[in-house]
Amino acid sequence: MATYAVGDLQGCSEPFRRLRERIGFRPGRDRLWLVGDLVNRGPDSLGVLRWVRRHAEDVTAVLGNHDLHLLATAAGRRRPGKRDTLAPVLAADDRDDLLAWLAGLPLLHREPRDAGGEHVLVHAGLHPRWTVDDAEEHAREVEAALGADGGAAVWEALALKGAPAWSDGLAGTARLASALAVLTRYRTCTPDGAPCEGFNGPPAEAPAGCVPWFEVEDRASRDATVVFGHWAALGFHRGPGVLALDSGCVWGGALTAVRLEDGEVFREPATPDA
Repeated sequence: MATYAVGDLQGCSEPFRRLRERIGFRPGRDRLWLVGDLVNRGPDSLGVLRWVRRHAEDVTAVLGNHDLHLLATAAGRRRPGKRDTLAPVLAADDRDDLLAWLAGLPLLHREPRDAGGEHVLVHAGLHPRWTVDDAEEHAREVEAALGADGGAAVWEALALKGAPAWSDGLAGTARLASALAVLTRYRTCTPDGAPCEGFNGPPAEAPAGCVPWFEVEDRASRDATVVFGHWAALGFHRGPGVLALDSGCVWGGALTAVRLEDGEVFREPATPDA
């Protein structure tokens, strides 16, 4: 039995199929960890959702910002974006079942592993002052809100222009918005953890005073390995306590998987002849 952590799929069903062949994935024996953003921008979000749901017993997946965008759009709380490729999902006969399953995914998964201690799966990152226990608590708060009243509180939080920097004293919509910004959109931040909103380039081009969230000194989650995606310009990156897997498949890059038992890396180009 092996566990493979896989980067952002974003509707890239054909590279995902080839990657499964490359790693020799065996349903019923092996597991996949998916870092979120199953959908959008790529050509076949519907195919990805159907495959992952059909193999849910073999998959651990977390919600990403594009997954939340799909759910908010389906609920009528967001307008479709110009670059969205979600129409086939929204028009599918099985859309309600797929969306209900998607809405039930967690924002964070944690698991002790023989190789490398505890691993934490999340889409974007953890606030540098959060312990893993803190992060799990805040993720569960958002998940509870997503499951209540049609997710209304979460859609209000997503609609805020500029989420506030995290503070333990935040409450209500501001608290949900701040936690969501960290868990699903974090890339760089100031030394005190305030997000550097709007920056999505490579770390070397980050604005003055902004560093990757995982490089903040004395990060509280440093004893765990955080497995994440979301940051295509960072690409595949493995460092102390972090494993970044978004290698930009949807932008013509590659889909990356890492076998967690031994750290072996597998890459499948977005196009077979690349």
